[in-house]
Amino acid sequence: MSAQIASMTGYARAEAGFGAARLRVELKSVNGRGLDIRTRMGSGLDRFDIPLRQLLSQSLSRGSITASVTFDREARSGAVSVDPAALEVVLSAIESIGSRIDVRRSSADGILALPGVLVLDEAREFDEEGLEPVLMAALREAISNLQISRLDEGARISGILVRQLDTIAELVERADAHPSRTREAISSRLSQQIAALRLEPDIAPERLAQEALLLVTKADIQEEIDRLRAHIASARSLLGSAGPVGRRLDFLAQEFNREANTLCSKSNAVELTAIGLDLKAAIDQLREQVQNIE
Repeated sequence: MSAQIASMTGYARAEAGFGAARLRVELKSVNGRGLDIRTRMGSGLDRFDIPLRQLLSQSLSRGSITASVTFDREARSGAVSVDPAALEVVLSAIESIGSRIDVRRSSADGILALPGVLVLDEAREFDEEGLEPVLMAALREAISNLQISRLDEGARISGILVRQLDTIAELVERADAHPSRTREAISSRLSQQIAALRLEPDIAPERLAQEALLLVTKADIQEEIDRLRAHIASARSLLGSAGPVGRRLDFLAQEFNREANTLCSKSNAVELTAIGLDLKAAIDQLREQVQNIE
């Protein structure tokens, strides 16, 4: 089987430097009916939301995706500097106030503590236009890592699905070979039913013929057996193909269940019904895993 089956569950992250700052992209993916993208953009990064969504939409087809982007502007060296313009404004204000009222002389630490006077060096270097290609490169790296994560999980699920299909195939063959399907078993049951009907007075021969036909039809599960075998072959083929196959596998799982229900309703023996119920349980387990496939 191919390892190209992808799960919708995965996690990835990527980081990039931008001056003295640090950019981080995190992607989390879980099951979803379609592609649902939710973003959490850091302060000052809202304008990158649309290109981020566009790139994710081009790269992924299904899953509920949460994309978080943070931009740490703290200086790694702790370097700071004085903003001359801001300092000049503060000093002019102090001089203007001092000429009008008697105030205590301001200390240097008090002036430096005022907002805008001291700035982090890398904050002065921040360039939004220059950040976009760095962010997009980090996002592409995160998407690539997420795809690898989803493929790894998909390979694990694919192995589970193969084993479940083997179980279903075994149950189908057991149902096909069950003694209640033999000509002798069907004839015996038919004879018993006809004998019971003859106990009723005035039963027309046409009625007996109709009842006999219904019994034979009810006991015949060959059509369901053939369809189940065809569905198994189709599922194996899908697991061996590349690309998103989750929706088609989910449809097949529904068809599996429909045939299993019909098989149980046609069963003319307790043991065959038990096989049918085991088949339904195996199909439910198959569909549960299929829900994780992209």
